[in-house]
Amino acid sequence: MSQHHHEKIFIDGPTGSLQAIYQAGKAEKPAVVVCHPHPQFGGTMRNKVVYRMARAFENAGCTVLRFNFRGVELSEGVWDEGDGEADDVAAVLDWLHERHSEASLWLAGFSFGSYAGLKAACDDDRVARLFAVAPAVNLWNFDFMLHETRPLKVIQGTSDEIVPFELVESWVERLESVEFHAIEGAGHFFPDQLELLGELLLSGLKDVK
Repeated sequence: MSQHHHEKIFIDGPTGSLQAIYQAGKAEKPAVVVCHPHPQFGGTMRNKVVYRMARAFENAGCTVLRFNFRGVELSEGVWDEGDGEADDVAAVLDWLHERHSEASLWLAGFSFGSYAGLKAACDDDRVARLFAVAPAVNLWNFDFMLHETRPLKVIQGTSDEIVPFELVESWVERLESVEFHAIEGAGHFFPDQLELLGELLLSGLKDVK
């Protein structure tokens, strides 16, 4: 019998309803928001990498919420150059925290989702742990992370065709509290390494064991 019981919901966002998929986990496990890649290049909460990230946390018993940024599928609003999308993340974090106030709140993002997600989490001290998969540091300014002290796990493919590995590696070297995993030969969408990606997300985390 499947342990997955996804609920299709809508959350009040800054410019209207945000479409989301939510699964409640175990009370003692973290609650995780997962953010999808660039909306203007086909990114949605149904992206394969986002799905696998969400599934990894779900399999560990976490509460997981993935959602569509404004203007994507059934989410209301229009693209706002990353600023409004960070506001969307803030609204989603509020929603999840209100329902799981006793749980540790985590934020995970893929590509552009890392930018919008980390930008929102930077101003939210309720978020205890951060995850960035293939963060698009070549397309967005991540300098707001330079003095971040909360645990951050970064996972990057060495053969990423969109976000150069060397740039992510250089960015990571400037950060204070980071755990960096390079996946040899992986492209931006981890076509042959999705299982390994899920394993690395959870590696070393006592909260999910």
